[in-house]
Amino acid sequence: METKAGDPGAFAHFDLNRVESPSFVVDAAKLRANCQVLAEIRDAAEIKMLGALKAFSMWSTAPIIGEYLDGSCASGLWEARLAAEYYDGEIATYSPAYKPNELEEILRLSDHVIFNSPEQIARAALILDAARTGGQDFDIGLRLNPMVECGEVPKYDPSAPHSRLGFPIDQLTEESLDGIDGIHIHNLCEQDFEPLKRTWDVLFDAIEPWFGQLKWINLGGGHHITRSDYQREELVEFLQEVKEDTGAEVIMEPGEAVALDAAVLVGTLLDTTFNGMPIGITDISATCHMPDVIEAPYRPVMLGEIEDEEQIPIRLGGPSCLAGDVIGDYRLPVPAQPGARFAFLDQAHYSMVKTNTFNGVKLPSIYLWDSETDALELVKSFDYEDFRDRLS
Repeated sequence: METKAGDPGAFAHFDLNRVESPSFVVDAAKLRANCQVLAEIRDAAEIKMLGALKAFSMWSTAPIIGEYLDGSCASGLWEARLAAEYYDGEIATYSPAYKPNELEEILRLSDHVIFNSPEQIARAALILDAARTGGQDFDIGLRLNPMVECGEVPKYDPSAPHSRLGFPIDQLTEESLDGIDGIHIHNLCEQDFEPLKRTWDVLFDAIEPWFGQLKWINLGGGHHITRSDYQREELVEFLQEVKEDTGAEVIMEPGEAVALDAAVLVGTLLDTTFNGMPIGITDISATCHMPDVIEAPYRPVMLGEIEDEEQIPIRLGGPSCLAGDVIGDYRLPVPAQPGARFAFLDQAHYSMVKTNTFNGVKLPSIYLWDSETDALELVKSFDYEDFRDRLS
């Protein structure tokens, strides 16, 4: 999977030795710039823009995000709690399935609760009725599977064959949307405008009978709106047309776009060996700190990597025992020797939220840097107790 980001921005001038290793360094100024773009789209199209916590949930930045966006979308109870505790605005919660003993609190915390099928809603009817009788106010949504394959990698494509995500549009009947306030789709992954338009063209025909009945249509996330080459003017025109055609409020839930190119992951080369090619062992682990490197897979962009193909690359891997804990082959911008510092770009979204402590590998520290003022703050550092207390 080819990454669509990797602009160094202000990090091109950041001294990597200012922080612990390994560590995430998030640029507050870049977050503001991204959110400003999203707010401009929101205002021009007169829609709502929510931030997806599943992609980026560094809640110490909630005050920054809250200045621009209309709220948050959550993927279950704990994210809904986080949204209610730290973030301003509306909360929209979707999960492929809910545990009955958690649904009551989710209904209390959320403005929109989105289900995966009409059958789920029917089974939850008593809980929904009790919550409304108790004075809780929330909308009920249904996630639809538009059955339009757009993903570069099937495991990231919600419309892949036999997907568990969303109610397939070829199963829609007159009764499917009874009692439904809005519909939700999420069909993109790090993509621009064309896949969204292609998805909508198919969805339009499937849901046209309900135009005028739906209060809102949530177009989900995966939109790379803040990428420099995104077709923003076309997006605004499209969103205005959707509103006019459907009579519904339109909602978007960007996640990656909020934090695109807003953080680096700083690491240190611990050792070098040779096994048919130069090998480097680092304190950054693909499996522990950047799982998508293995899951996608993809090759993260290195800050300042040398492009001279005559320079012999070094294969970088982490300190874990997993043989496949390999990040990739790189031509380092500094001598490839123990103690060398380096950084990978665009590591805010879907890296920070996926870190783990397999093998007892230490979690990266988290810094907030403002490239406009050069203020640098250590937000959180992890120690042995964080590893120990995960299990008993």
